[in-house]
Amino acid sequence: MVRKKACPAPPDGKRRTMKLGIVGLPNVGKSTLFNALTNAGAESANYPFCTIDPNVGVVAVPDKRLDVLSEMYHPEKYTPAVIEFVDIAGLVRGASKGEGLGNKFLSNIRECDAIVHVVRCFDDDDVVHVEGSVDPVRDVETINLELIFSDLEIVDRRLERLSKLVKNDKSLAPEYAALEKVKAGLDGGLCARALDLSDDERELLAETPLLTLKPIIYVANVAESEVSGGYESNPYYVALKKHAESERAGIVAVCAQIEAELSEMEGEEKQLFLADLGIGESGLDKLVKESYSLLGLISYLTAGPKEVRAWTITRGTRAPQAAGKIHSDFERGFIRAEIVSYDDLVREGSMNAVKEKGLLRSEGKEYVMQDGDVVLFRFNV
Repeated sequence: MVRKKACPAPPDGKRRTMKLGIVGLPNVGKSTLFNALTNAGAESANYPFCTIDPNVGVVAVPDKRLDVLSEMYHPEKYTPAVIEFVDIAGLVRGASKGEGLGNKFLSNIRECDAIVHVVRCFDDDDVVHVEGSVDPVRDVETINLELIFSDLEIVDRRLERLSKLVKNDKSLAPEYAALEKVKAGLDGGLCARALDLSDDERELLAETPLLTLKPIIYVANVAESEVSGGYESNPYYVALKKHAESERAGIVAVCAQIEAELSEMEGEEKQLFLADLGIGESGLDKLVKESYSLLGLISYLTAGPKEVRAWTITRGTRAPQAAGKIHSDFERGFIRAEIVSYDDLVREGSMNAVKEKGLLRSEGKEYVMQDGDVVLFRFNV
């Protein structure tokens, strides 16, 4: 039994949804993909979706563990982890100089945690390509170059400022060196994420809002005939995959048109359609899960008759900070976390059985949360 809830509200305003910007040239399937995401999220038999404004949607992260826990607890509320997708205004050459909607395009990307770049990987004489022909790598470079030009302006300004300060403050030298390394790469037409940057260098660059350092997933929009795996030999997809690997970027193949059709289906009809296509899950489900992984996110779970819920945290988060995702009081007054793994709980069938088997652990402030931890926080304020 899966219970539904409207778009979840952040408790005490603390929780912020991860935001991904969908970009792409005209007529590549960007808006079709976004519309499919929004419709799929509204499916009554599955996961909730809500619209924040016309070009922003919140989509649930598919997680079958919540379905299983809902069958166990029959909760009043069912709340999955969510990701926010933004359909960003189209781009033209010269966007970095303000051409077209360039300034709005760049500012919208700047506000996102990661980028979903939709790239056309199919031929169709009925769908006009803005460049006159299909060439995924060229299309990617068209957008990337605008982001590179924007980043170069930011890096040059920062270097100019630091060049004066570093003479009297040698502690700024490592940041200056990291920025020079990035500038050299940008000058050579490389995105910052493609550079071999150390963790220390990335930390030094954290305060510089570089668009090309943001994580990115390339979405190869392929033909309907290729969704069951044929895209692997599609020369457009092969070229895009090679480019994605050079940038340390993710890649997912979808057919936006099929996803639009799937988004109108529910339950058994949808499963039969997927079976006819020869695939186990929709491309949108793969995209949402890949996006979640790209951002280094995991979910811990809370379960009971009131609510079954997945809470989003960054991998490596300790127990008190994870508790703070629920409410700031939980973090401030943290005593301990009572934890059982999802697998143990499902295998034993109840929390009482878990306790009898000694599988319920009491963890302190240094405990690093694991994906799938089912937890009850003890706190005192």
